[in-house]
Amino acid sequence: MTLVKAYAAQAADQPLAPYSFERREPQAEDVEIKILFCGVCHSDIHTARNEWGGTVYPSVPGHEIVGTVTRVGSNVTRFKEGDTVGVGCFVDSCRHCSNCNDDLEQYCENGHTQTYNSLSQDKQYTTLGGYSSHIVVTQHFVLSVSDKLPLEKVAPLLCAGITTYSPLRHWGVKAGDKLAVVGLGGLGHMAVKLAASMGAEVTMLSRSPKKEKDANELGAHHFALTTDADTMAGLANTFNFIIDTVSAPHDYNEYLALLKTDGVMVLLGAPPEPTPVGAFPFIMGRRSLVGSLVGGIKETQEMLDYCAEHNITSDVEMININQINEAYERTLAGDVHYRFVIDMATL
Repeated sequence: MTLVKAYAAQAADQPLAPYSFERREPQAEDVEIKILFCGVCHSDIHTARNEWGGTVYPSVPGHEIVGTVTRVGSNVTRFKEGDTVGVGCFVDSCRHCSNCNDDLEQYCENGHTQTYNSLSQDKQYTTLGGYSSHIVVTQHFVLSVSDKLPLEKVAPLLCAGITTYSPLRHWGVKAGDKLAVVGLGGLGHMAVKLAASMGAEVTMLSRSPKKEKDANELGAHHFALTTDADTMAGLANTFNFIIDTVSAPHDYNEYLALLKTDGVMVLLGAPPEPTPVGAFPFIMGRRSLVGSLVGGIKETQEMLDYCAEHNITSDVEMININQINEAYERTLAGDVHYRFVIDMATL
């Protein structure tokens, strides 16, 4: 076992604080990684504060990990010491169900193992995440990271990047499609960048006029205030796709009306309460309301390679690990453009 330093939540109502624990020694298929940067996802906050229930304490969050390989197991063929690699939202799955066989490990029928606060496949331990100095992951779930891009800006691609890339690919977004993004945060800013890079005509839908300048700089072609009734009425039957990244309660019905016939609205945000939807927006336009998680390992590697080729990264604000509790409060207040990333050298 290897003793590693970390930051952990000890209870839902306590701030994160220094913590030490033991990682397993690398087994035959394992890769040991020294963590250089770890992004801060809203899911980290939900888990640390037990807002989704089921948090096992002490809890070490973090699933947007970029680092350097320090050791490999005897059967590892894909990586060697010194390689730059990434780890995303999950670190294992059953690997034999139909979804795993189709490179859809994120939808493992027997339950994938998330990077933190998740039972291992053998049910022997609860995972601890990337707010730590090192992590050990079986090679299948480790990703190659290009050194062409700033690594601190790559880290959020392991969650925010793949969460937005996956539905764009799955539903076949292409040049000329009219696509709207709801919510300009960690997910929303990546949706704008990626969709624009694929040739879509992108409109940012926001409640805040302050977001227009940023949206344009990120690549959006249009901006529309959702609080303006006339604007929303004028956008009826406009979009082929809507990417909804908002996790706060909001009315899906008003956005469904903006879709063209056969349009698709993809939910990426997860509001805490169920949202009622009427039948008529679907019936009158053969519209679809769908959801999407992250991508599988193959698709996540595809996304990382795509971003390296097209020079796409997240917009980040670097913090030291001792600023994590302040970063949580600022994230909740929307005071980040657009992802906090921890410099793990400060641990």
